[in-house]
Amino acid sequence: MKKILLIILAVLVAAGLVTFMVIKQQSGYTKVLTAKLVKQDLSTVVSGTGQIKAKTYVNLGATAMGRVTHLYVKEGDMVKKGETVATIENVQQEATVAGQEAAISAAKTDIASYIAAEKTAEANVEHAKADLEQKQLDWNREQALFKDGIVAKSDFDAKKAAYDLDVASLAQAVAGLNQAKAQTDSQRGHMQTDVATLRANQDMLNRTIAVAPFDGIVTNEPIREGETVVEGIQNAEGSTIMTIADMSVVTAEVKVDETDIVNIQMGQPAEVSVDAIPGKTFKGHVTLVGDQALLRSTGVATSQSTTGTEEAKDFKVVVTLDNPSNELRPGLSTTAKITTAHKSTVLSLPIQALTMHNPDDDKPKTAGGVQAASASPSTPAKPDIQGVYVVDKDSTGKLRAKFVPVTTGITGTTDIEVRSGLTEGQEIVTGPFKTLRILKSGSLIKRDTAKPVNLSASASS
Repeated sequence: MKKILLIILAVLVAAGLVTFMVIKQQSGYTKVLTAKLVKQDLSTVVSGTGQIKAKTYVNLGATAMGRVTHLYVKEGDMVKKGETVATIENVQQEATVAGQEAAISAAKTDIASYIAAEKTAEANVEHAKADLEQKQLDWNREQALFKDGIVAKSDFDAKKAAYDLDVASLAQAVAGLNQAKAQTDSQRGHMQTDVATLRANQDMLNRTIAVAPFDGIVTNEPIREGETVVEGIQNAEGSTIMTIADMSVVTAEVKVDETDIVNIQMGQPAEVSVDAIPGKTFKGHVTLVGDQALLRSTGVATSQSTTGTEEAKDFKVVVTLDNPSNELRPGLSTTAKITTAHKSTVLSLPIQALTMHNPDDDKPKTAGGVQAASASPSTPAKPDIQGVYVVDKDSTGKLRAKFVPVTTGITGTTDIEVRSGLTEGQEIVTGPFKTLRILKSGSLIKRDTAKPVNLSASASS
């Protein structure tokens, strides 16, 4: 029993010595998280939220006042261009059109009778011409006989009178023909007036019939059969019959923060997700970048706001979907992720590894703990420098943190491009954040290999 106790005591002493040596060896070291630099594809993404909208849509308004007699479609139905979608009571308009059509039919009959009178007048003219020719021959022959003294003066005068009568008869027939033609032309003019009036009446009748202006889907139908609609200002209550949207071209209209709008340009690719269709994204591209700032609280453009405000502002951006789905409906909430920059196989580092460092912080301190003064009191303090801490080995093989200035480029979701200062494969300090804030260049460091605590598991237990 005594031997067992001595063995246990020896083991405890040995463990204590080992622990002491480890603690002593690790004293003065700072535990850090590290990572090696690699090359990867990097993209800068700007997000915006908004809703799905059709590029082309129309509020089909009432163009005549009256009671809606029939609605042929309902909200959500597909319609074709020219399809009748609704009718308004049109008894008066139909009666006016029918009356005008009857008037035109009567005018056509009158024109036909006047044309027949023209034909009769033309026949009279031809008959008078034939008679005049005969009388002309008789008169010429009578003049020759009278000159030779063969015929009496009375016969000569009778032939002269007959000839003059036929001349007058021809003139009368020609005048009758001209009058008949004038009457025909006048009646044609009256009929043209009737046709124009019919066209106007037909237009008033057509105004009581609502037709789809293009292929689309009914997205809104604020009225019911039997309700009365009126002509009025667009979108005024009682003047809109329905809204039809052309869903062949679908857009996502989103709002982007003012700090990001300067990076967005026409044609940039985007991925659009819809809350109502989880797990599915739609490819698209930017087709409009708004130039009016919108107040975030009201959505009103700053140019239309009557009061000055310093609140945050957004800008409208429209993304047109490349391959829209039939599942999409106007008004669905959506999020668009717009890629404003992309580079392939570039050196990058985790964003959290980037820090600001002042060279003055590395100067030695005096015995009282005060930093050594500069060579000249008038020398201005050096500005902070952007960079990272690189894991470096000193002459004894110990790991030390060495601050290296870095020039950066585009920023991704978790990483940032390295333009200069580092090379692929270098090991850098990535955290923890509190350690990076107080770390000095040249400090002894030690890689923290401990596994992170699973917070979700701890909370569940």
